[in-house]
Amino acid sequence: MEINHKYEQDHWVPIRILKADYPRQALLAFFQLADLCIVSSVHDGMNLVAKEFVAARPDNSGVLVLSEFTGAARELGDAVMVNPYDIDAFADAIKMALEMSPDEQERRMSRMRESVEENGVYDWAARMVTDLSRLS
Repeated sequence: MEINHKYEQDHWVPIRILKADYPRQALLAFFQLADLCIVSSVHDGMNLVAKEFVAARPDNSGVLVLSEFTGAARELGDAVMVNPYDIDAFADAIKMALEMSPDEQERRMSRMRESVEENGVYDWAARMVTDLSRLS
């Protein structure tokens, strides 16, 4: 990756792409170690990854950079929203996320964590059953 070659220092690289299945505890550790999480789907998808990143941040640190095309974008409005097709704006969003103050991170992550807590899988299932019952 061109970015890694340009910015690597000693044994550190800015971007790591991990292509494997990992146990739940390892994923939790990855989410907690990351300064930011980018979910850049060009269509609805990766909602669970976005929500898991938020749920894994009990200290309310970190920044979620989220494609406006994901379903999670409707629930996680405090993420830094991006259009993955707009490369310049996407780069600006990553810069903004990396430079975001800890106070701003805490405000945004706290609100997103509340949303994730209020809209869990059981809440979603209950809404689906209620909506389906109204159709009949």
